[in-house]
Amino acid sequence: MVKPERLYLRRKEAGEYLKSAYGFGSGKTLAKLATEGGGPEFFKAGNVALYSYDALDSWAKEKMGAPRRSTAEAA
Repeated sequence: MVKPERLYLRRKEAGEYLKSAYGFGSGKTLAKLATEGGGPEFFKAGNVALYSYDALDSWAKEKMGAPRRSTAEAA
């Protein structure tokens, strides 16, 4: 997915970006993780959560873990 000129995404857009780029994630998941912890870093602008592409990419790659060649490999 080509990153647009805008630096930050609202929560719903961030979820759509994650789904498109990595195959997982949603705005609802990000909202849940924002209250429970474990999600990507975000900024608050009033009542709006804003996510940077870098934070979303780092979080997604961390969740994916290391590449494997077999399901028999230890996690």
